[in-house]
Amino acid sequence: MAQKLEILVLLRETADPRPPARVISTGTYIDDRGLRMFPNPGDLAALEEALCLADSKGATVTAVAIGPERLDDTLRQAIAMGASRAIRVDNHGVEGNDAIADANLLARIYTILSPTLIFTGKGLVDRGDDPAPALAAIKLGMPTVTAAVSLSMSGTSLEVVRKSDRGARQKMTAPIPCAIFFSSDKEPRYPSHDAVMNSLAAEVEKWHLCDLGLPLKEINYRSAALKTSEYSFPRLNPLRATTPDPNLIAFNRILSLLSGGVKAREGKMHMPSNADEAADALIKIFKAEGLLP
Repeated sequence: MAQKLEILVLLRETADPRPPARVISTGTYIDDRGLRMFPNPGDLAALEEALCLADSKGATVTAVAIGPERLDDTLRQAIAMGASRAIRVDNHGVEGNDAIADANLLARIYTILSPTLIFTGKGLVDRGDDPAPALAAIKLGMPTVTAAVSLSMSGTSLEVVRKSDRGARQKMTAPIPCAIFFSSDKEPRYPSHDAVMNSLAAEVEKWHLCDLGLPLKEINYRSAALKTSEYSFPRLNPLRATTPDPNLIAFNRILSLLSGGVKAREGKMHMPSNADEAADALIKIFKAEGLLP
């Protein structure tokens, strides 16, 4: 009898990298007020691949998000697209964690749900690669494949096509269970209006940290290998303009300021016939520029 596929899709939110970011008063986090948040494109591509398996192989798709209440909108979008279950894990109290602590939290979620396949995006558009999902899968002894662009079912394994160096494609066979991390190449489906309206009344399960049976010290700053430290954005170098010669008339001083205060070079070409003439010409230029007495 064929194994029933239970697919867990991890959905994360990312910030639009275009608006200017600000740090909070302690200087240890980015202030997300005023930033436009949206689902990570790689995670939506992973959800689309999971839904394709659900359509062809009868797989069950569970969407999981970790974070505040606003992530319910992302989970309802997953339900509208076709996910059969949505879970949001409230991460209040895990400030100061890093990828190691995040991996401990994800590993516990993987253990509770016991999926046969774990899908998510390879990286985040605003922060780059996120190692926590892979660390959690490896912690549970699950093989992983990254940068996947497509997959197909072949018996009791998956045929995965992944990105390789310089745009090449590599075909791999992954046993089940395994974790697959997708690039954002695949366009997710657009849910129908009726599906969107029905998702508004769908249940989004709420899990708290106490429901996971994990000590707080394993998933917050006390289990982090990298401690948070204050940081700030680099200051932009101001444009420096040379003060115009005060002996010039006002019109010429304005022209000098508008041109950056630097006198344009004449662009003369010197064509010496031998080394001695070249040396003499260079000395004259250096003296004219004030580099030599």
